[in-house]
Amino acid sequence: MDLLDFTGHDDQSLYFEETLAPEVEALLQQGAEQYAEGTTEAPLLHAHALAPESLTVLVALYRYYFYRHRIEDALRVADQAVAITARRLDWPTSWQTLTPEHLSGRPLPLVRFHLMALKGAAYLLLRLGRQEEAEAMLDTLIALDPEDRLGATVLKGVIAQK
Repeated sequence: MDLLDFTGHDDQSLYFEETLAPEVEALLQQGAEQYAEGTTEAPLLHAHALAPESLTVLVALYRYYFYRHRIEDALRVADQAVAITARRLDWPTSWQTLTPEHLSGRPLPLVRFHLMALKGAAYLLLRLGRQEEAEAMLDTLIALDPEDRLGATVLKGVIAQK
């Protein structure tokens, strides 16, 4: 499976093209408009309360926390995204038990999102000094993506240089 192949699949939707209720869309827009004032979090949390399984809302929250250097909060959101996508993919809840066989026959955009959320979580774990956990997550990603299309070996190389 080519994790960067965006052509030739029946399911061409990307994770962020999910339909959102108008109120949730408005809250995301409000959050974006209030970023400069530093009042973004409240509308994003309200959107999350209304649509807790929305990957679009989770991406907005993740980015907000990440760019505000709230790494623990960003990790919590990444973990939520991993749990939600695992459930949607009918995968084990534990990323440690994923094998390349799990990828077969699943919608590629959601698979890609799940793996990128794992990579993001591994990066955040590194930032928090939780190197062993990050390494284990990256080892799983490398096993699932032996062609390294998602770049997990780059992060693994950062660990090796320390």
